[in-house]
Amino acid sequence: MTTHGGHEPVFCTVVPPHVLDKLAQAEDPALAGPARKTLQRDAFERTQRRLTTVIGAPSIAAPAGAEAGKPHRTIYDARHRTDLPGKKVRAEGEEPGKDATVNRAYAGLGATFELFLAAYERDSIDANGLPLDATVHYEEDYNNAFWNGEQMVFGDGDGEIFLDFTIPIDVIGHELTHGVTQYTANLTYFGQSGALNESMSDVFGSLIKQHTLGQTAAEADWLIGAGLLAPRVTGSALRSMKAPGTAYDDDVLGKDPQPATMDDFVRTGRDNGGVHINSGIPNHAFFIVATTLGGHAWERAGQIWYDVLTGGQLKKDALFTDFAALTVAAAKDRYQDGEELQAVLKAWEQVGVRTA
Repeated sequence: MTTHGGHEPVFCTVVPPHVLDKLAQAEDPALAGPARKTLQRDAFERTQRRLTTVIGAPSIAAPAGAEAGKPHRTIYDARHRTDLPGKKVRAEGEEPGKDATVNRAYAGLGATFELFLAAYERDSIDANGLPLDATVHYEEDYNNAFWNGEQMVFGDGDGEIFLDFTIPIDVIGHELTHGVTQYTANLTYFGQSGALNESMSDVFGSLIKQHTLGQTAAEADWLIGAGLLAPRVTGSALRSMKAPGTAYDDDVLGKDPQPATMDDFVRTGRDNGGVHINSGIPNHAFFIVATTLGGHAWERAGQIWYDVLTGGQLKKDALFTDFAALTVAAAKDRYQDGEELQAVLKAWEQVGVRTA
């Protein structure tokens, strides 16, 4: 059985298993302990999500009388427990409180809503005013953030390797974009389709940050999760769309394993077939399109990617070549034979993905 109007929700985290696996092997128990606990919690939540999908979860509707084109945000505090959603601490329209984590989560949900509405006329992640719920202060020393098919959940990090997961606005946007994918192409979370699912979240997470900061493609840092790593970590972020494989190189975390091209495609049974790893390839393709065209990346480059995600032609089990071909078609449909089409063709050629 599927839920949410036929779309199967999946459990998606921002920190991939390979990072936590490496951290769990650290000699220092202060580093290894939180990583192991996070892996165990993620495994439990993943199982719960599968059970919920099979049994059937209730659909979530906008509140009665809710105004279209306006966000409906609610922030909850788990108080370092794992019961969801937790205690309600801020509702839509309420003034900021003293808890900076609550305020950042509220603002991040709003920034995500604003990007999709302003750039693509999409009313929330389901295009029908879906309420945006988030829980903060989840578990103790929880080193992750996730979308569970119904809401966002943020850990506070262990303070040694990871800081508060509400700090990077692109992490918030990344996880909520999993919801957009859930309600549209519903890409299967395994292999190349799973890597496309992850890439969509990185792309729009980055665009949400750029839109919030008013940045052009040239001004953006193209990092995912900048500000999340603690000062002791040798690294700048979780991932780099500009230069996949260079986000971190640390004695404890290891080296960023993302490839930029198909020449370095990683075959693995971990991480649902490397969804957080091989996403570097379509990520880099988008970066090339956006920087080739210049200006605001959410306009032309983002529009092409959004058209493919929501257009109904993208198969659940799509390969990179399927997606690439659809971006070419979308560029032609919207911009004919202009520079947008040439930028798309150039990008996929540079990362080694065929478009025909």
